[in-house]
Amino acid sequence: MPHFFIGGVGVNRGVNGDDTPNTIAPPLITIKDTENYRHIARSLRARTGEKLLLIDDNQIQYETVIVEINSKEIVCRIEKSYPSKRDLDFDLFLAQSPLRSDSQNTIIEKATELGVRAVYPVFTDNCALKVNKREKWQKVMYEASKQCERAKIPVCFEPQTFDEILRNDFDKIIVFAERSTEKSLKQYLRENPIKKSEKVLVIIGPEGGFSQREFDYFKEKKLPLISLGDLILKADTAVITALGDIIYEYQG
Repeated sequence: MPHFFIGGVGVNRGVNGDDTPNTIAPPLITIKDTENYRHIARSLRARTGEKLLLIDDNQIQYETVIVEINSKEIVCRIEKSYPSKRDLDFDLFLAQSPLRSDSQNTIIEKATELGVRAVYPVFTDNCALKVNKREKWQKVMYEASKQCERAKIPVCFEPQTFDEILRNDFDKIIVFAERSTEKSLKQYLRENPIKKSEKVLVIIGPEGGFSQREFDYFKEKKLPLISLGDLILKADTAVITALGDIIYEYQG
């Protein structure tokens, strides 16, 4: 069943913060925003009687059936509605040194699928890409959220320094650094288990690793240096593995 984000109740905010005329007035939902209308009516060539899964920014999912498509809007009848469960019950954040080409898009996409609330790009000393592509990465997040039925679209922030990121109030900060580690992730999380609703920041460096200056910074801030095991992973693999392992340990 195709899935679309339609905003909240009444006149809603679109994905870029603009007002859209989508309305939720049970038993009907009317879709008028340009992006969703074109995708459903023109790209998918949807017809009356077909089913759509819609989700609003109050994290409510609606199983619907299309009852009318005209030149300006799509009208759907609500068959069932319920709170979305496609989310973690703790807040997971990623601070990561951007990679070149499609690797960074993959990282953004997979981080979204794995439930991150936000990504903080960091231009580290050995960063391979020092071009701000935040708008592109935010679009990747939006598309990935639609594919995995996430009600709350994560945020890609403007590139920041570690000092700027650490001004936020995190309950746990985990730095993954394979060559200068203090303990494994399993050991760290068993000693410091993640609790419901905590804010957890994961920091992962570039392909060339963190510089000595950055290691000194982490030690000065008393941040734990954690290992994912004996294997040396590429940065994009490390992101997916780290986030997946954290979720596994929490749910286990």
